[in-house]
Amino acid sequence: MLKDIIEVKPGRQYQLYLKFEDGQEGTIDINEIIEFTGIFRPLKDLRYFQEVKLNPEWGTIYWENGADFDPDVLYSLITGQPLLIDQAK
Repeated sequence: MLKDIIEVKPGRQYQLYLKFEDGQEGTIDINEIIEFTGIFRPLKDLRYFQEVKLNPEWGTIYWENGADFDPDVLYSLITGQPLLIDQAK
């Protein structure tokens, strides 16, 4: 898949609007896909959560504490397309 995220906007609660390089876009609720433990614990604070950043080099979103998401997983959640798994493994 490997579609880069080109835009992110925090929304209400734990929602993020994402736009991908191929024009696909949508909103996901991070609260539905993670537990706020480990590296994701600081994201429970909504003020911190809304400090999400875009890293164009990686093609994904991240927070200053090092938390980030695989853009392929986010693309799959937005589009409903299944993740492609490497068959060579």
